[in-house]
Amino acid sequence: MIDLLIRNALVVDGSGAKPFHADLAVKDGLIATIGKDTSPTHETIDADGLALMPGIIDNHTHYDAQITWDASASPSPALGVTTAIIGNCGFTIAPCREADRDLILKNLTQVEGMSLEVLKAGTKWGFESVPEYFAMLEKQGVALNIAGFVGHSSVRTYVMGEDAPKRAATAAEVAKMRDIVLAGVKAGAVGFATSTSPNHNGHGGTPMPSRLADDAEMKALVGCLKEAGHGVFMLTKGGQTRIEFLEELAAASGRPVVVAALLHNNTNPHAVFDELERIAAANARGRRLFGAVSCCPLTMDFTLRSPYTFEGLAAWKPALSLTGPAYRAILGDAQFRDAVRREIAEPPVASRLFNGEWDKVYVENVAREENRRWQQQTVAELARATGVEPLDAMLDLALAEDLGTEFSALLLNSDERAVGEMLRHPHSLVSLSDAGAHLTLFNDAGFGLHLLGRWVRELGVLSLESAVKKLTGDPAAVFGIQGRGALKPGHAADLMLFDPETVNRGPKIRVKDLPGGGTRLITPAVGVHGVWINGARVADEKGLRRLEKLSGRVLREFSA
Repeated sequence: MIDLLIRNALVVDGSGAKPFHADLAVKDGLIATIGKDTSPTHETIDADGLALMPGIIDNHTHYDAQITWDASASPSPALGVTTAIIGNCGFTIAPCREADRDLILKNLTQVEGMSLEVLKAGTKWGFESVPEYFAMLEKQGVALNIAGFVGHSSVRTYVMGEDAPKRAATAAEVAKMRDIVLAGVKAGAVGFATSTSPNHNGHGGTPMPSRLADDAEMKALVGCLKEAGHGVFMLTKGGQTRIEFLEELAAASGRPVVVAALLHNNTNPHAVFDELERIAAANARGRRLFGAVSCCPLTMDFTLRSPYTFEGLAAWKPALSLTGPAYRAILGDAQFRDAVRREIAEPPVASRLFNGEWDKVYVENVAREENRRWQQQTVAELARATGVEPLDAMLDLALAEDLGTEFSALLLNSDERAVGEMLRHPHSLVSLSDAGAHLTLFNDAGFGLHLLGRWVRELGVLSLESAVKKLTGDPAAVFGIQGRGALKPGHAADLMLFDPETVNRGPKIRVKDLPGGGTRLITPAVGVHGVWINGARVADEKGLRRLEKLSGRVLREFSA
């Protein structure tokens, strides 16, 4: 007897082939048949013209800590995500000695825009090594399928302690790191992840440890993937890291390289396309490089208490380690402001988040009634009205409100013509949701629904079948995820049933549902009628269901 039969669906199978109408049957968590099926069934759903696709594979998340207290990894499953890859950029919580737990969490607070109070209240430990972390997740259970990277910064901290963010590693230290990376990949990690981005700072404004690695260290650790026989090298790239060097790593290891984060910058509009063309040239030489691009505009909500938007600026660095009155004092210091202003005025680099577009920074909410008139005004408008420079206008308002003013900045990917070109590039990978991180700044966990709604239905930039392939079949192929990412008999029944006429992500809302009462931004699903993970329904048109059983898997086997 069949467990589930979905009748009359518009099947978009993840291969890029044209959609077709059919029934899909599920038995024992797997797709049994696609076509007309008359077998007895426990449950039948008449899709009545709705579309059925494989579940979305979100290849860039940061659920490493959240998954320890929230097995559902919300809100992703309700947004059609059935597989999430964690540990991106090398920001993991394993390996970690007990003595380093506070430091690891403090680093996440800074680099991923998380609340330290939430992380301390929620994170469940009980592991030290990467294999022990995976084993803990398996014992606990997960609602969606999870694949995890070995994270460079955590490995460096484990081996080098307090020196990890300060200096290059010795040959002996690199050898110890190599043992840890290799053990993690052999235990089932999906690969090795790192970051050289100047936007990635840890506790007290120090660089995240991976930023101190030299080329020899990178070569040794990426080389572990060749010995393991599988795995992806994922890197969030700083301006000093050349695509040519990444091609060398791909050639030496024989493994794919995912290059993040390729976002369009209006003030340096050709930079991202130059990077994609270098990636294309590497592929033409037989290497496998992929440019991780986003289909979403990068919009951040922030206060000056945690101004991630500006923390990648070198001139902002003196403020990173300060708190309380000392921090407020430097925000008011004329020399500090002049240095920030000068840097913003310099020619932009691809990795810089903010490039002086003050007309795209809004006063979202004010903290004092007398400033209500500035709400929903741009900082550029505020500056003109008050007769000061935009940076001064923003900082003066924030200081007058004890840093409680909420701003919203449209930073990158605002030119939809350019983003459409990036999405169509043959070597781009739709990515960069950052789900699980930057919880108070933005939430792009619904990136897949945005791709289907905005880029397919509203703009017609992609066909439905090509967009679904980008969300499912393509990441499954890049990361070697077996038996998922396509609708075919024998594959896991990871499914999303949706209305192509309405599908999208809803407007952002702020909820207070984190450990200790912490808040976050979420975007609800629109037009999603059902999500199944390994054959079990986890979401319907009302959102995430109450889960009596956790049907996800910790994925540990990947194709070579």
